[in-house]
Amino acid sequence: MAIHGTAKVGEGPVWDPAGDRLHWVDIPAGHVHTSDPATGRTSTIALPTHVGAAVPRREGGFVAATSAGFAAVDAGGAMTVRRAILPDGQRMNDAKCDRHGRLWAGSTTMDFQPGEGALHVLMPDWTTRVLLNGLTLPNGLDWSPDGRTFYLADTMVGEISAFDTEPGDTTIRRRRTLFRIPSERGMPDGLSVDATGCLWVAMWGGDRVIRLSPDGDLLGEVPMPVHQPSSCAFGGPRLDVLYVTSARDGLDLPAGDPAGSVFAIDRPGAVGLPSTPFAG
Repeated sequence: MAIHGTAKVGEGPVWDPAGDRLHWVDIPAGHVHTSDPATGRTSTIALPTHVGAAVPRREGGFVAATSAGFAAVDAGGAMTVRRAILPDGQRMNDAKCDRHGRLWAGSTTMDFQPGEGALHVLMPDWTTRVLLNGLTLPNGLDWSPDGRTFYLADTMVGEISAFDTEPGDTTIRRRRTLFRIPSERGMPDGLSVDATGCLWVAMWGGDRVIRLSPDGDLLGEVPMPVHQPSSCAFGGPRLDVLYVTSARDGLDLPAGDPAGSVFAIDRPGAVGLPSTPFAG
C-alpha cells in the first residue's frame, strides 16, 4: 500500500510513537512530511534547503540534517541553523539518533566525489565531531539491538560496513565489510535493524529490499514495485509494518508510476526497534 506519492527523492523515514505518525523527507525539495497511516493524510513543512533527514526532538519540532549542517525546526516549520559545519557544495544525507538521543549523520558532496564524505555526530548540547572521513555517500546507518555494533552503508561503493562500538560512547572501531553488493544488483541505501538484529536494506536501482543476518548472510528479499527504493523503517503501534521510501529522480516514467511513494509492508516477518528522539 502506498501512503504518499509525490517525492523526487523520498528518504529518512522515522516512526514517531507519540502520535503514531511517520516522518520522512524529500531531499532536494526540502520537504519534511508527516504521514498518518490511519487516514492517509500527509502534512508538509517546506524548508529553504536540501534536507537529508528530520528527526523529532524531545522538546518538540525536529532536528534537521541540511545543506549547511544541523538545524532546529519548530512545529510551525521555522528553521534555525544551529551548526553550520559544511562548506558550499556539500550537504547532509541520512541521519538517525542512537538510543542516547545523539544524532549520527553522513555528509556528501553534491556530485558524490569519492572520499569526500564523512560521518558526523551531533550531541544533545549541539556540539559536533567527525567520526569517520573518506566516505563517498554515507547512508543507511543503524545499531544492533544491544548497541554494540554500528552499521553504515556507503552507497556509491556498494558496501555495508560494521563497526564495534559501545552504547554510551560514540567511538567506532574495527571496521569490517559486512556485505558487498555487485553494482548490477543495485546500491545499498537506507537501512533498518529489526529486533532480532537483522538488517533490512533498501536497494537503490535494485527494485527490492533485502534482509541480512548480523553476520552478513542474505536471508531474503522483498520485491518492490519501484526501481529506486531509498530507505526503510519499522513502524505502526506494534512496530510490525515496514515503511519503504522511494525516489523518482532521474527516471523517465509513465503517468501513474508509483515511484516517489512511501510503501507500507504489513507484517514483513519481523518487528522493529523503537526510535529515539534527539535529546537536544
